[in-house]
Amino acid sequence: MATVTTSRTINAPVEKIFDLLTDHANYKDFPGILDSKLETQGTPAPNGLGAVRYIKVKQGWFREKITAYDRPRAFSYLITETSLPLKHEGGTLTFTAVAGGTQVNWVSTARMTVPLIGGLLDWLFGPMLEKGFAATLKDVDRRLAA
Repeated sequence: MATVTTSRTINAPVEKIFDLLTDHANYKDFPGILDSKLETQGTPAPNGLGAVRYIKVKQGWFREKITAYDRPRAFSYLITETSLPLKHEGGTLTFTAVAGGTQVNWVSTARMTVPLIGGLLDWLFGPMLEKGFAATLKDVDRRLAA
């Protein structure tokens, strides 16, 4: 099992960052994501609690459900289906106003489900996932600074 934690301070208001990272329509502009679709609307916003999103990445696809939505403080998600050999335990992004902008913390836990070598793949998968999360937060920082 791999738990990945990524943090970044972004020079923008909490609400702007939260809205950018919760709206599925922005995902296809992030590194490694080819497409994203909202399959089921959530509450109180379309990408809110209960929303189901389909996301296509270079390596495959996954479907995630929003399991918590507290604008602009935090949201959580769970990958419920995927083409990848992966069992997701859940992910949460938190947003905290700090001097110089907003501290974004992203934590996600998953394990590879490949028999015999799943543990080794977790060891390799964790850093790859962390790199992807960091690239996404860097991209958000770049976009909001422009």
